[in-house]
Amino acid sequence: MKFQGVLKKMPTELASPIQYYMLFEGDYLNLNQVLDRELYIRFMRYQCLSCGEDRPIYRQGFCRTCFFETPSAGDWIMRPELSTAHLDKEDRDLDYEKKVQLQPHIVYLANSSNIKVGVTRKSQIPTRWIDQGAHEAIEIMEAPNRYLAGVTEVALKSHLSDKTNWRKMLTNNVVDQDLAAWRDKLAEFVPEEAAAYYLHNRSEVNIEFPVLQYPEKVKSLNLQKNPEFGGVLKGIKGQYLIFEDSSVFNVRANEGHVVNLSVN
Repeated sequence: MKFQGVLKKMPTELASPIQYYMLFEGDYLNLNQVLDRELYIRFMRYQCLSCGEDRPIYRQGFCRTCFFETPSAGDWIMRPELSTAHLDKEDRDLDYEKKVQLQPHIVYLANSSNIKVGVTRKSQIPTRWIDQGAHEAIEIMEAPNRYLAGVTEVALKSHLSDKTNWRKMLTNNVVDQDLAAWRDKLAEFVPEEAAAYYLHNRSEVNIEFPVLQYPEKVKSLNLQKNPEFGGVLKGIKGQYLIFEDSSVFNVRANEGHVVNLSVN
């Protein structure tokens, strides 16, 4: 099987285990069906996810110009507490920012490599947890906008991490935690303006990933240093492909790269 197209974040489907897909123009590949088969990827050119031009990718699948201009790469994406649409204040495009920021957002706890606190749109649950490689997660707050979720995250991350150790996540060196107990412990640190939105009755969600063999020591691949690579696919976790030789490839970190992909 051969495919060609621009890499984008892999869509997923909540199942046991998670189902992973790669979408190409007019075609798609269910990666779960490729486990234990040889998968090869070869870099062809760039294709910015905003302008579509063949320009080197700077960050998040965008060329440098688009990264600093497109509304979908504003600082509030990574730092929700900087959201201002609720104040009717524009960052780059107020209509876009209202559409994204002024909708329900979830503050959650997830356990990928350790317990971390995070924020995502309600519509992105459980996708966000899957993308982070979390094997367990729980909702702890549903805010009416991104700003309130962001200030809550800032308050809570002084008591918990907001980072994932991706190497630990990929080697599956993780320990189960009682996330409901952690939620209850953190309730007192929620800002007063957001306290009414705290959730005390949500259950923990457990996630199973399609991995046949975890790497003992991770070797990271990227298309800048490794324009052509491949091997036997042994698993998918988070947005990573895991190969038999313990090398891993972060699909999301290589968005905007056009590749040839073949399965033997």
